[in-house]
Amino acid sequence: MYKTPRDGDNESKQYNNNLMNSSSSKPWQKAAFNLSLVLLGSGMTIAGGYLASNSQQLSNTASNLAVSRVNAAIPVPAGTDPNFVTGIVKSVGPAVVRIDSSRTVKTQVPEEFNDPFFRRFFGSALPTPGQRVEKGTGSGFIISADGRILTNAHVVDGADTVTVRLKDGRTFQGKVLGKDELTDVAVVKIQASSLPTVALGNSDQLQPGDWAIAIGNPLGLNNTVTSGIISGTGRTSTDIGASPDKRVDYIQTDAAINPGNSGGPLLNSRGEVVGMNTAIIQGAQGLGFAIPINTAQRVSSQLIATGHAQHPYLGIQMQALTPELKQSINSDPNSGLSVDQDHGVLVAKVMPNSPAAKAGIRAGDVIEKLNGQSVVDANSVQQAVEHSQVGGDLRVDLHRNGRNVSLVVRPGAFPTTQVQ
Repeated sequence: MYKTPRDGDNESKQYNNNLMNSSSSKPWQKAAFNLSLVLLGSGMTIAGGYLASNSQQLSNTASNLAVSRVNAAIPVPAGTDPNFVTGIVKSVGPAVVRIDSSRTVKTQVPEEFNDPFFRRFFGSALPTPGQRVEKGTGSGFIISADGRILTNAHVVDGADTVTVRLKDGRTFQGKVLGKDELTDVAVVKIQASSLPTVALGNSDQLQPGDWAIAIGNPLGLNNTVTSGIISGTGRTSTDIGASPDKRVDYIQTDAAINPGNSGGPLLNSRGEVVGMNTAIIQGAQGLGFAIPINTAQRVSSQLIATGHAQHPYLGIQMQALTPELKQSINSDPNSGLSVDQDHGVLVAKVMPNSPAAKAGIRAGDVIEKLNGQSVVDANSVQQAVEHSQVGGDLRVDLHRNGRNVSLVVRPGAFPTTQVQ
């Protein structure tokens, strides 16, 4: 929404800067890693659209590809009404809304400029404290007839005012019931009744090749409809270049998504919402991403009930083991680790006073199973933890110094600031 990065707190950013600086000279430390605790920052948002950050790599790759003929439209399967998208839009469109938000930003003047010396010589040429209003536009969809609306957290982040415009032209002041930074889900409430609502589908049943229809307000163009297919599922934040702290397995689609589509619905061929459009990769075409509706629904239920969402965490830094990584670690006298496994998930660091530290997990441990289920990479550990319960028992089977160890960890609530 606003043209500023959504970063983590100062302590987290300082930790990450130190971590990256200290690891720049070691091959094994350069490998992709994930964090269960520390926020690493995020992508840039422009006018309600969330831009993932690995566009340069994709652009370089795309420039090496031969240009081939592109079909003007996706063939409609036999037996399908060629106008089925029109029917879906007529049915669902009235429940899709435009969200305009604004916030007041105060400009600060460096203390040095208040020195009489500067004032004497520069006078009115010196900057003065002031404020400006930043505006953004996004989309959303109505999930209850009494005015509950789902949208992206970054669409309403820091907003002083939220205005909701319905397709029939009516406008309402919106109240943010809650937002969750880790999934980018927010719930807005307007005072209304007998509103049109969407039907929610089951995002767990999605398969690549399924139809996908997006409705939203890209670049301020209200009620824009695009269509395509589901290009992939289970895309991690690392896959799309977003912040690794995001607790989402994204849906990938080639239905056109642009800034302003954020928070709008991604529909299946039955007109059911299966995702919430949230991200694009800048400079790429046909690469849009949505939050699975099952995730959005689970989080929104907590936001409606309590104003915030809880996410379990362990407090470890980890990365998937490979034979090459094992060799690199063991050959580095300064690594402080010794690994005798070729697979599993290596615990590279344990945060002090974290649930993992209290349970006895140590740096150098190799996680092999969580609650009896094998894990192969950091994302699978993250997802297993996300589906556990805060304060519940999570059995961790790991390998340590040539022997198998089984521990019970009680995940804590991820420490993050929520809007009430």
